[in-house]
Amino acid sequence: MTISVGDRLPEATFMTMTDEGPKKITTSEVFAGQKVVLLAVPGAFTPTCHAKHLPGFIRQAGAIRAKGVDRIACVAVNDVFVLGAWARQMGADAIQFLSDGRGEFTRAIGMETDPPERSYSARSERYAMIVDDGKVTALFVEPKPGQAIESSAENVLSALERR
Repeated sequence: MTISVGDRLPEATFMTMTDEGPKKITTSEVFAGQKVVLLAVPGAFTPTCHAKHLPGFIRQAGAIRAKGVDRIACVAVNDVFVLGAWARQMGADAIQFLSDGRGEFTRAIGMETDPPERSYSARSERYAMIVDDGKVTALFVEPKPGQAIESSAENVLSALERR
């Protein structure tokens, strides 16, 4: 079942890259007591993710935080080292990268996709959500692959401004 507005995020464990190396971090540690914008990408360094989706959140990070957001996080079904390298290359210091390497969180919220035309394993749908204290308050899922319109930073910022 796909997660919906009003649902609570399931408990999961991610990996995140720190100055000391990879570290486990749970859903509770990321979302409890905080307002978080979570964006999900099918894969680090992939064309739409790299050129369109993540750059918007990097550019808009200050404006998003100014709307009361405590954290901006990016989740992908990639290993923590790939996400760490991508974050460094993109200069995405304002965003926390969450590795869902085995896709457990992604599967648990019903956002797994395994497009037959691709030569890699299952990944995440492209989406963004606003989460208040672990509860989804807004969800933006891309209807077509290769786009970053519904889940764009600008669309999320617009939703935050209407609140």
